[in-house]
Amino acid sequence: MSLALAAFALPPALALGSFLNVVAARLPEGRSLASPPSACLSCGTRVAWHDNVPVLSYVLLRGRCRSCGARIGARYPLVELGTGLLVAACFLRFGLSGEAVLAAFFVSVLVVLSAIDVERRLLPDKIVLPSAAVVLGANVALDPGRAPEWVLAALGASLFLFLALLAYPKGMGMGDVKLALLLGAMLGKTVSAALMVGMVAALVPAVWLLARHGAKARKMGIPFGPFLALGAVVALFFGDVLLDAYLGRY
Repeated sequence: MSLALAAFALPPALALGSFLNVVAARLPEGRSLASPPSACLSCGTRVAWHDNVPVLSYVLLRGRCRSCGARIGARYPLVELGTGLLVAACFLRFGLSGEAVLAAFFVSVLVVLSAIDVERRLLPDKIVLPSAAVVLGANVALDPGRAPEWVLAALGASLFLFLALLAYPKGMGMGDVKLALLLGAMLGKTVSAALMVGMVAALVPAVWLLARHGAKARKMGIPFGPFLALGAVVALFFGDVLLDAYLGRY
């Protein structure tokens, strides 16, 4: 049943990913999400409907504009595919439930925030803060008895990263602190696992830069948002297991 549900959810989730590409491209610049229709950034030719099929059109066009041959950024199929697979995974994991719908919303927000952060080093308040409010309200509605957990996790995760920001300002920004608010509101106690996984994952490119560039690497920033998002996805699906395994050792 859950597998069939996930398969059913995949096509609309891919279409959602296509819309999230529009959000990632236009929202940070304050442009309308509804108009004008999508067009090639190089020649301005409007993208035909048959060239706007999620993932498939990119593959058939070999990543280039049909009109001028300009290369289309890899962000477009990655956002579409990432959104599709993650949303499908939410319904596979949680079945047909309010929890699955909320999880699908959460991972979709993480995808678009990651795309924006990679390209612009920005986590827009217009997405992060309303999403945190929606997630917190939905979680409280779904499980009122755990309301204190959601609130404390949101505040605690945000405070933790804020203190880290004060200790090492070059390591992250206030956008990451606000993103932690969203993560805590969604994940509750397992947000600790999300932060741990995110920080460990961020060490990989940091060590690589240090090994390649030496002292110059200190001036090379990397977006932290995608790593927090990765940790959040891991915690969403496996947070309880990770937390139990960690606590069981001590």
